[in-house]
Amino acid sequence: MSKIALVTGASSGIGRNAALSLCKAGWPVIGTGRRQDALDETAAQAEGGEMVGIAADVTDETSIDSLFAEIGKRFTRLDFVFNNAGNNVPATNFGDLTLEQWNTVIGVNLTGAFLVANRAFRMMRDQKPAGGRIVNNGSISAYVPRPGSAPYTSSKHAITGLTRSISLDGRPLGIACGQIDIGNAASDMTARMSGGVPQADGTMKSEPTMDVQNVGNAVAHMASLPADANILFLNVMANEMPFVGRG
Repeated sequence: MSKIALVTGASSGIGRNAALSLCKAGWPVIGTGRRQDALDETAAQAEGGEMVGIAADVTDETSIDSLFAEIGKRFTRLDFVFNNAGNNVPATNFGDLTLEQWNTVIGVNLTGAFLVANRAFRMMRDQKPAGGRIVNNGSISAYVPRPGSAPYTSSKHAITGLTRSISLDGRPLGIACGQIDIGNAASDMTARMSGGVPQADGTMKSEPTMDVQNVGNAVAHMASLPADANILFLNVMANEMPFVGRG
């Protein structure tokens, strides 16, 4: 029986690379995101395992329920989830943040991550044989925030709590949960950093990035672990980025 993987945010960037890395490792992959055409573009690049794109909105409970119903219908089980979909708003001083900006980020990065993990957990719990693995996409911003990043930082800090809770509740059910914290992987999001990123000392500086393939490789490795092993937290970052040390 083939093991089945789900990747959210598979339309581009980290999610696309992770989906393709899992395919290369032999996994049949379900990629989801809001745009079917972009998912089809990802699927067309797959080598090794097959990728199927199914459009869904992680902030919409009905959409996510439909996604998991389709997964159950087509594949009957789910063994691995890379809970990756996320977004952000421009850097904004905390005093100037609006509720709309806050909700935009929290809705995808936290509520969306909850919905996907919750439905995956249920499916892994109820399938025969039971069990599986969920990997949440966190961020080094959870513990070292950038200036003006309260919504994003708060959402990723909360993901760490979600990861620990799922890991604990999943133990008796054979469901492992881990988290990957990524720093400056080259993607559409980091492309905007080329003109400089706000630093703690008030300056704007460009920062080194790393090939996003390093993230895909790490996700595929986490997916490959046997049921009795888990990487609870994994930090993958551009080696020369200003993270370790004083800002």
